Amino acid sequence: MNRTLFWAEKGKDFLYDLAGAFLQALGTWCFVEPCRIAPGGVSGIALLINHVSGLPVGAMTLLFNLPLLISAYLILEKRMALKTVQTVILMTAMLDWFVTPFFPQYIGDRLISSAFGGILIGVGMALIFMRNSTTGGGDILAKLLQRRFPYMHTGYALMLIDIAVIALSVLVFKGLEAALYGLISMVCTTQTIDALLYGMNRGTMVMIHSEKNREIADEIMARLDRGTTFFKSVGGFSGREGATLMCVVDRKQFYLVKAIIDAHDEHAFVIVSETKETYGEGFLNDPRKRSI
Repeated sequence: MNRTLFWAEKGKDFLYDLAGAFLQALGTWCFVEPCRIAPGGVSGIALLINHVSGLPVGAMTLLFNLPLLISAYLILEKRMALKTVQTVILMTAMLDWFVTPFFPQYIGDRLISSAFGGILIGVGMALIFMRNSTTGGGDILAKLLQRRFPYMHTGYALMLIDIAVIALSVLVFKGLEAALYGLISMVCTTQTIDALLYGMNRGTMVMIHSEKNREIADEIMARLDRGTTFFKSVGGFSGREGATLMCVVDRKQFYLVKAIIDAHDEHAFVIVSETKETYGEGFLNDPRKRSI
């Protein structure tokens, strides 16, 4: 990589971190903090400490992240840890020195606060993830837990951490509602991250094994204008060779595909799964041809 490209990538990393830190700070200070909830992770712990002691949320987030970042540098991937240091410092500075002193808080419906706060935090985190960095905290702690318990999935580890923080918020805020609104905020955050990272153009993939696959494929292509693909397959029990049909359709079209299958072979073996994102002919253009 030449120096010009190297610094261009570094500049893009910084801009994405800056935008992500700003949106996270807005969501945390303007919506989540006045709602008196802790939506999980290290930022949730910092919000709880802020409620009890009044100490700055950003500084507390950085303080709790420091030992995790050192552990990540020593035990996990060093490059990831160094990028996360930049991200966490920007998040702290943006929250304590820019957003908190100058931006007003929303004092209103707690449901609106938890939802909008979760969405803004999710957008900010997605921007940071797009440049292969992390927000520290729960992400690192989850990976460290996996080192101790190798068979634990990342999602499960993150869920345990978030649930522990949300449960603690019940004691600090003295009410079950704090945990319930915290869960709403957490769900909004995760759904927003998924929508931005994986796209909103989700589809339905259908795998069909039938003696009438040819007829089914022809009708799908004719009626729905969707492509189909055949895979050679061998039955594990029978040992007979055959062809498995695959097609991907818009979620709204699945009931038509099901009707077509049933009309030709009501005993067909069908597997249906949701795709995170579908692009190409008939769907979104290939995102690799678009600049980020």
